[in-house]
This record gives sequence, C-alpha cells and structure tokens, in this order.
Amino acid sequence: MKQSIVHIALVVRDYDEAIDFYTKKLNFTLIEDSYQEEQDKRWVVVSPPGSVGTTILLARASKPEQEQFIGNQTGGRVFLFLNTDDFWRDYKEMMAKGIEFVREPKEESYGKVAVFKDLYGNLWDLIELNEDHSISKRIK
Repeated sequence: MKQSIVHIALVVRDYDEAIDFYTKKLNFTLIEDSYQEEQDKRWVVVSPPGSVGTTILLARASKPEQEQFIGNQTGGRVFLFLNTDDFWRDYKEMMAKGIEFVREPKEESYGKVAVFKDLYGNLWDLIELNEDHSISKRIK
C-alpha cells in the first residue's frame, strides 16, 4: 500500500495577500488558483520551491468561527516545518524580505533551526536536517 498526504489546509484571511506572501516572501510556487463556482471559493495551492511532496491549500475562512483560527491553527505551537538544503541562504534571504523570526538560529541534534511567523502569525520552523537524520533520508 502507498499513501501520502497531498495538502495541508492553512486558514487565511484573504487569498491574494496569502499568495503574495508565500510566493514573494517565501519563494513558494503557485501550483493552482482556480475558482470553484459551486462553492463560491477559490482552490489555491502553493508549494516550496523544488518540492514534490505535500502542498499547502490556502483556505480562506468562510465562517466567523473559522476566522478565530487565522494565525493560530495550533494554539501557539509551531505548525509547519520548512526544510531547506541551505539554512543560512534561506535565513538571510527571509530576513532581508522582512520575515519575523521569533527564535534565533541554533544547532540542534537534528540540524539547524529557527522559528519564524507567517503573515498571520502561524509559527514555522526553518530547518536544515542533518544528512543522517531519519527524515532527511526519506526526502532524498
């Protein structure tokens, strides 16, 4: 059997501001942006550059009860983990583009890591896993 997680839904306030942030600040690729008439919503999918795995579905909050989770989908915990092949390149570029880091870079047993906020306040790890890490072996 082979299964995979295709999308992770990220609740956003506005499609266009989210697309702008992810494509211009994080260099993500816009995979799809199509209107779904029957539900009166857009299907917006982005992915990190060079990634062939799970994508992020930018899902605009459509009800007031969904709006309260914008920027806090995991109750203040790190929500998403962006692995890179060059931590310092990406960290410096993100800093230059005004990305707010809330935890400074440090070396951990698994690799380099720093925590940043997306445009809504969701926390992300920017990580470069060590080559011998079990996850690193899975993504090669």
